[in-house]
Amino acid sequence: MDREPGHLGREVQTVSSALRIKILSMGEAFTGKSCLIKRYCESRFVPEYISTIGIDYGVKTLNLEDGTEVKVNFWDVAGDPVYFEVRNEFYKDTHGAILLFDTTSRKSFEALEKWVEELMTFYTSEVAIFLVANKIDIAPRVISTKEGKNYAEKMDFAYYETSALTGEGVQEMFGDLFAKVLRNIGEQQG
Repeated sequence: MDREPGHLGREVQTVSSALRIKILSMGEAFTGKSCLIKRYCESRFVPEYISTIGIDYGVKTLNLEDGTEVKVNFWDVAGDPVYFEVRNEFYKDTHGAILLFDTTSRKSFEALEKWVEELMTFYTSEVAIFLVANKIDIAPRVISTKEGKNYAEKMDFAYYETSALTGEGVQEMFGDLFAKVLRNIGEQQG
């Protein structure tokens, strides 16, 4: 991910006429949060696992059909519980959240409750929350599509399935997330 200093406030900032939005990725360690963002931002998969220490940050610029430039600020929070005090500082002013679980790990799915509770501490109704089932390319799968969808429906979250390795579902999920965030921003400003 490209590194860029700075912080986004809840008010949508425009710098150099670009709209800035903040997306937070969260979930247990080893669910593929960093890999998913790298797949989207750099169109590549990084096979070696490097644990996120505290927080990772990246930026991707989008050019919308109407000519609007959007700078997406990705905040990838470490899944290890030891980083809670670091993580909680980054929930503020979030426009969208990706809540990830690994389809091959029952533990990562069961931990969603803890992550949702943490997110709800800082949640506002304007935050677009997407539940993402990652690693759909790996067998055996222990969390079915139906189980994931049922949980998302119960929580009123959008649901997507992705593979950071193959890229399946990645563009669609991020495209829909950005569209939802921009609709929310338009409604707030309009």
